[in-house]
Amino acid sequence: MTHITEEQVREVLSMAKAIELVEESFRRLDEVGVVNQPRRRVVLENSAVLHYMAAGDNRDGLLAAKLYVTNPRAGARFLVVLFDAERASLLATIDAGALGQIRTGAASGVATRHLARADAATLGLIGSGFQAETQLQAVAAVRALRSVRVHSRSADNRAAFADRMSRRLGLAVEAVETPRRAVEESDIVVTITSARQPVLQGAWLPNGCHVNAAGSNHARRREIDAAAVERSAVIVVDSIEQAKMEAGDLIGAAEEGRLDWQRVTELSGVVSGRVAGRQSPNEITLFESQGLAAEDLAVASYVYREVTGQ
Repeated sequence: MTHITEEQVREVLSMAKAIELVEESFRRLDEVGVVNQPRRRVVLENSAVLHYMAAGDNRDGLLAAKLYVTNPRAGARFLVVLFDAERASLLATIDAGALGQIRTGAASGVATRHLARADAATLGLIGSGFQAETQLQAVAAVRALRSVRVHSRSADNRAAFADRMSRRLGLAVEAVETPRRAVEESDIVVTITSARQPVLQGAWLPNGCHVNAAGSNHARRREIDAAAVERSAVIVVDSIEQAKMEAGDLIGAAEEGRLDWQRVTELSGVVSGRVAGRQSPNEITLFESQGLAAEDLAVASYVYREVTGQ
């Protein structure tokens, strides 16, 4: 059995490769070659939470579970456990903070590739934390960005993010004072926050933009308001089953009578070509990202093979 560290994950897993792997995992989900189990949670009185999710690949003969514990006073620890299904043997444990950060960005990259206009060149980003870096990297990997505007609550954090990512990606990243300023002239919008109430209003969205709402995976947390959901001509999720459990943006809109779940489709069908995505350049498209164990399995198995040579 091998243990793979955060440093090893970062050494072998590029964003370009992660997008390729995650895109293929969605394609195989549509073929039912990959089996995915949504996240479940165990909550203690001290607010500590055990989160767990699992997936298996019939072609590769691999099974994986991602486990992580969060505590508002102590932080979080992420781990993927990878098994050989044929031998029922444990192949590896993988530190999964970086792995999860990269694959979450990659999922937004896949959605952007299939749903954003081909000429989309401006990005509005709300959030400047741990996950925001890979969201920007992934969008930049699939669209030729000319400019990026970023907003977050802390002026210092957003300024530091803009400077760091401008140098890292060779892009013009500008820190702006309001979320509206980040959104209102953008071809692509990403929300990646810990907000409990909407930070993006549908009235700000320009026609033709694509939105990746990637920060909330709790039924009672919302990053975008019901108007943003209602204005979206195409609404895509990574898993309808999981979205009905924890996509607060959609659950809230449905409770307000502004979303019919029949309008929602899965990214796997769009990636495979079975389901239509964007139909016109003026449509607003929305991807609600909850994060799937199938994505973790795809990148974890690649990391395992690269590190061990097997």
